[in-house]
Amino acid sequence: MTPPPGWYRDPSAPHLERWWDGTAWTDHRRAPEAPQPMPPTPPPPPAGGGSTRAKAVALTTAGAVLFAAIVTGAVVLGRDDGSGSGVRAAPSYPSATTAAPSTVAPSSSPSATGDPSVVVDQLDGITLPLPDGWEKPQYAADDDAVMTTRGTYDCPARTGVCRHGVVITRTASGTDLTAPKALAERDIADAADQAYDENAAGQRLYGGITSHRAVASGQIAVAGRAGYFVRWRVRTALGPGGYVESLVFPSSVGTEAPVVVRFVFDAGPDGPPLSDIERITKGIRPVGDAATGGGVGSSIGPSN
Repeated sequence: MTPPPGWYRDPSAPHLERWWDGTAWTDHRRAPEAPQPMPPTPPPPPAGGGSTRAKAVALTTAGAVLFAAIVTGAVVLGRDDGSGSGVRAAPSYPSATTAAPSTVAPSSSPSATGDPSVVVDQLDGITLPLPDGWEKPQYAADDDAVMTTRGTYDCPARTGVCRHGVVITRTASGTDLTAPKALAERDIADAADQAYDENAAGQRLYGGITSHRAVASGQIAVAGRAGYFVRWRVRTALGPGGYVESLVFPSSVGTEAPVVVRFVFDAGPDGPPLSDIERITKGIRPVGDAATGGGVGSSIGPSN
């Protein structure tokens, strides 16, 4: 059984709650609500029975407290999600992974796993290795980030903090499942814009993109599936710019919708080595299958 529709801790942003519609996550998010205090316990009746008036007051007080508790429970159970649906708030469930929940709610992290060297993306059915210098996301700007380089720095535009490297995974929708090449070629421009031009908050942390050039592309085997990748070298008005890659391959779970993996690496001596892209790509595995790797065509091309 899957949990009923309701608000649960967001697997990609544990400081928020996200609406689960009973079959899939929606885009509705909110800040967690403070728990309601328990109603006070009515005082016990006086010893020895007391007067008739005292007993009546005690019974009246107990009845009022019981009525308040019933009303409070009704309000909690009838709390709306803000969209007018009137569905009840979901009860608490034990935490698990980020897959669509069956009998438990999603976990507090999209990459929760017992192995500190592996990141798990249950939704797309893959695991990714965590190279040295990388960590599971902590307050990353992109909800779909599965790993980031350690630490932050002041963005070149001095309007926020940036990271030298980010890896993002997401499930494509409404696309041709047999065309990873076309999807990668369409996705790369959007990936570059969001990384180095203007982010979702409307900020230009690097002063905007001034130019780009394709440095690598081609077919590639990922987790035993035939995929395709495109990599750009991006120049920005401020800072050294960086490298952006869109890697697309069919998922091995569910409807086998394409998985899009975006790599965002700062250029220059402070950025992560481009060899980490190859290391992460070759280490992608289906969840529960530690043996399946790249195979024929797993080379990802030049690293210039």
